[in-house]
Amino acid sequence: MTDAQETAAASSLRTTGGAPPEDDGPLATGAPTPLLEPREGIPPVIADETALAETIAAFAAGTGPVAVDAERASGYRYGQRAYLVQLRREGAGTALIDPVACPDLSALGEVLSDVEWVLHAATQDLPCLREIGMVPTRLFDTELAGRLAGFPRVGLGAMVEGVLGFVLEKGHSAVDWSTRPLPEPWLRYAALDVELLVDLRDALEKELDRQGKLEWARQEFDAIASAPPPEPRKDPWRRTSGMHKVRRRRQLGVVRELWQTRDRIAQRRDVSPGKVLSDAAIVEAALAVPATVHALAALNGFGHRMSRRQLEQWQAAVDRARALTESQLPQPGQSVTGPPPPRAWADKDPEAAARLAAARSAVSALAEELNMPQENLIAPDTVRRVCWEPPQPAAADSVASALTALGARPWQVEQATPLLVSALSAKGQDAGTGAGTGAGAQGSGAPEAGGQGSA
Repeated sequence: MTDAQETAAASSLRTTGGAPPEDDGPLATGAPTPLLEPREGIPPVIADETALAETIAAFAAGTGPVAVDAERASGYRYGQRAYLVQLRREGAGTALIDPVACPDLSALGEVLSDVEWVLHAATQDLPCLREIGMVPTRLFDTELAGRLAGFPRVGLGAMVEGVLGFVLEKGHSAVDWSTRPLPEPWLRYAALDVELLVDLRDALEKELDRQGKLEWARQEFDAIASAPPPEPRKDPWRRTSGMHKVRRRRQLGVVRELWQTRDRIAQRRDVSPGKVLSDAAIVEAALAVPATVHALAALNGFGHRMSRRQLEQWQAAVDRARALTESQLPQPGQSVTGPPPPRAWADKDPEAAARLAAARSAVSALAEELNMPQENLIAPDTVRRVCWEPPQPAAADSVASALTALGARPWQVEQATPLLVSALSAKGQDAGTGAGTGAGAQGSGAPEAGGQGSA
């Protein structure tokens, strides 16, 4: 049993019916306990201003961190808006809020502004929470904590079971949360998602502290909380699945026209774009560039179920692409800043390829030693950029400054700088030697080897 599990076993968790555990604790037998009911039952959905005001007052009077979750309708509706918000706080209990009926939750966000929010995979929920006025200033991400602590599976269900010894029912994770009224089993599932989130946070905090990684985690959480909203993607149509098959500029123009037409229709109808027209159908049409509705109808994805009117609107998009002049056609590939794809490095700059090989090997070795994913130790894109255009001279101070400028947190700078200083000296066949030297270099903040047991 890890220290995290011992923390869980000692805490006042609840079993299947909401009662306190027996004296020997829910993990005593080693068998996980199904969590079937919220400890205070399923709360009513808050869908009017009066009930919302009461909830705001209750959560303002609560104590300790607040567990927060949101349910979206990905695959059913356009965009990533929240269709249910779940919260739980000591002294306030659990609240289920309908953000369709109560679209402005900024007052709730304000009373919780100085409170630590506990979320699982925070970056997934923060955009839709921001849309309704809920923005944390402090947070604890239990998924990221699990990654840093070295857990092999970091989904909420796996974490709750592995750390706390309870089984969450996950059968409703992909349902259409825009459904109204929401069925009772879905509400039970939603309430249980925040039931043990603070308990999980407390256990993971102790485990991170034991491993010497708690300060690292805090820096990561602060970076998430302070990050600005992401910039809109440039040319989002280029992310159409199957784009690797599309080579010619005219075909790219067809993809763009069909994608943009689909997006306008999906937004107007408030449905997932994939329900309007599949990516596979877009690529099929782009490869064929059909000249008539009849030719379009013969393609996969434009079959007999599609009406004549629908076929005509898609053919009109294809025709617009066919009519574009050469100067109006999109260029192949996206204009990107930074280094080229790593597969091209050996031809373009063999020394840079050697530096990257050495750096990757060193990062991999240290990540394994620290028992965490490589991408959490240092972002792969950051490594590529430093290896492609190394600071001059490639000394500890200049490398550390380059990493900081690229967004690395202080703990990452401390851990990665010695590795990269060594890797940046690698040349050609010396890459293996550079990697070996870098792997052994750790910052003074690295946990002791004895603290790296699997969580």
